[in-house]
Amino acid sequence: MTARRKVAYAAAAGVAPLALTALAISPAAAHGSMTDPVSRVAACYAEGPESPDSAACKAAVAASGVQAFYDWNGVNIANAAGKSKEIIPDGKLCSAGNDKYKGLDLPRGDWPSSKLSAGSHTFRYKGTAPHKGSFELYITKEGYDPSKPLKWSDLEAKPFATATDPKMENGDYVFSGDIPERSGRHLIYSIWQRSDSPEAFYTCSDVVFGADNGGSAGGGSAPEEPAAEPSAPSEEQIADGQEQSTVEHNGHGDQNADTGAEATAAAPEESAPQENAPEAAGAADEPVAAGENLAETGGDSTTPYIAMGGAAVLALGAAMLFATVRRRVSTGRHSR
Repeated sequence: MTARRKVAYAAAAGVAPLALTALAISPAAAHGSMTDPVSRVAACYAEGPESPDSAACKAAVAASGVQAFYDWNGVNIANAAGKSKEIIPDGKLCSAGNDKYKGLDLPRGDWPSSKLSAGSHTFRYKGTAPHKGSFELYITKEGYDPSKPLKWSDLEAKPFATATDPKMENGDYVFSGDIPERSGRHLIYSIWQRSDSPEAFYTCSDVVFGADNGGSAGGGSAPEEPAAEPSAPSEEQIADGQEQSTVEHNGHGDQNADTGAEATAAAPEESAPQENAPEAAGAADEPVAAGENLAETGGDSTTPYIAMGGAAVLALGAAMLFATVRRRVSTGRHSR
């Protein structure tokens, strides 16, 4: 065999395993944000990242830049694996320790705030790339001071509402929970932990019980008037901002599937600690059975995944190259 043929064999044999490896590890991502009560990042995106209306969103954009808000549905940690409390530091809960979203951590008493009351409430969480998983909602303790950086100790130790694989309605995860008695300004913190990957998503939703006394606007001064009530991004706004978004959905897009699972009010058991880092890459999805249509995958088993498709093409090309080289070598042998 000539040196050229040996090189061709090596290339073909080497590319095929790499292609199959790429196919096996192609990442998948779930995305979304709380829209009832409206999260900080969703409220600022709805106001418009280029020219937000509220003073708090203007400050957040100044701190983080506009891209963070075009990427409003991507506040996540790729390998949280149920250990959010261990890996997100105090003062960085709203950004999930991600410097890209640091403007969300600004301690202010004038964040746009949804009006709430104690008792049963229906929560809505926009799932722009739905996946199987569970939600935990925490509320701040009485005496919460919005002018100070949010710490884990500011939240109640256990979630007041949880939901596992809640149903979807018009692209929203929908589940119910009983809100505890509170007065004045508070914050609801959500953790959406996927069960088909270690990835988790986070939101901070500012809320007001009764009259809004303004709190502190950060920097020690009270706002001149109560903060405005936020709006969730409309479908038109979401569609219009997709071209500016850098969030990858990897083919997931079916927002209307329904898992039919019900929400519960019990707190889940905590698992043993393990080391995780917010900067790590996301994990691959578990395989989906043929013909299975699940809300958590954003499609069925025929959903086209760009990375997987590219890997499959690469594998096919490698196989064809390998076959061609073999055929040429065989022909060369017979012609001698």
